[in-house]
Amino acid sequence: MSARVPPAPAKPDPLAVFRRVVARDRILLDLLAQHYLLSTPQIAQALFASQRTAQRRLTILHRLDVLHRFALPAPDHRAVPYLYTLGPLGVQLRPTTYNDPNRSAGKAPRSSLDRARRIAASPTARHLLGINQFFIDLLGTSRRDPGAQLVRWWSEQHATAVYAQAGIHPDGHGVWTRDQRTVGFFLEHDNGTENLARVVAKLRGYERLTTFGPRYPVLLWVPSARREAHLLQVLAGLRSPHLRVATAVHGPDPAGRIWTLAGPNTGRRQLHDLPSDHGPDAATNPNPFTDLPDTDP
Repeated sequence: MSARVPPAPAKPDPLAVFRRVVARDRILLDLLAQHYLLSTPQIAQALFASQRTAQRRLTILHRLDVLHRFALPAPDHRAVPYLYTLGPLGVQLRPTTYNDPNRSAGKAPRSSLDRARRIAASPTARHLLGINQFFIDLLGTSRRDPGAQLVRWWSEQHATAVYAQAGIHPDGHGVWTRDQRTVGFFLEHDNGTENLARVVAKLRGYERLTTFGPRYPVLLWVPSARREAHLLQVLAGLRSPHLRVATAVHGPDPAGRIWTLAGPNTGRRQLHDLPSDHGPDAATNPNPFTDLPDTDP
């Protein structure tokens, strides 16, 4: 019996591409599976040493069909960065994904291209990029500061599903650790398009959550100092024994000393200095940061 190894087939191996997907690529796929889309600068800030290195790797992943990419038109016709979503091979590697930013219970897309079209056509796409930028900036801080870490980053749909009993719909939920202090928080990314009464009305669900769940601060991330001042005036009358609300103006350092707690003026605080506790469930769930599921549903 011959032991000679047969020659390699002339047809390319369709599975060979999976060997080219490295650990950093898999982290990117995890982010895109939960958070839909990220821009080139956002991906570079979170995962790469430079934007040029990121562009080179993203081009390779696009040509390998790991990622789709597109660009949203700019109103002033300036150049805009590519936005990336999961491509055909990306969906194979991350089959459990959020498929539609507007209809969480909608029919599953027929393909990765159908999913990408839903994301690109979503009226909330720019808002979604703003939300993602908040968390990307925290990831950037954690890369520069070895004492800081973004322990958790959940999308709106993930947090809404976990805390369905309270009926909250945060734009995002995170857990941030710095200087050995850990703070959970809920993000409401405000673009100034809603009246203040509607913004404040969202707090009712968070107040319900404090009666049985974690008592993490609600972060109102607003577009201007004027809007923040008006919002703090409205929140001055907030009466809740456990709900904590903090405001800050959009900027590049959400971890910094920019947060003002609603109520008596106590000055600006850093994100990790905001009050945060696990609430009534702490006795049965002593470590909710690890006991709650961090995987995509």
